Amino acid sequence: MPLIRQLPKRGFSNARHKKVFTPVNVTDLNQFEDGSVVDLATLQGAGLANGRSHGVKILAVGDLERKLTVRAHRFSAAAKEKIEGAGGTCELIGAPAQEQSE
Repeated sequence: MPLIRQLPKRGFSNARHKKVFTPVNVTDLNQFEDGSVVDLATLQGAGLANGRSHGVKILAVGDLERKLTVRAHRFSAAAKEKIEGAGGTCELIGAPAQEQSE
């Protein structure tokens, strides 16, 4: 057997540095009252964002029937359209500052 096949295979894995976000569907936001502010604390209080993660990402599964102000770490493009289409607003928490290139 050639030496290269006998040696153990090792390499770099980026799994340690991966950021994991807790998904929350748009349809789950219908349980909050109309006009309320939905942030990380209210999502955890409702049991929607439990566990260890780097933040919350809002996904566009279902329909939103209420006007809410949603504060999350990430939004899918379709979820942002659905929230703003229902009359609500989307606010990013901890968004990285955009670099100015000149």
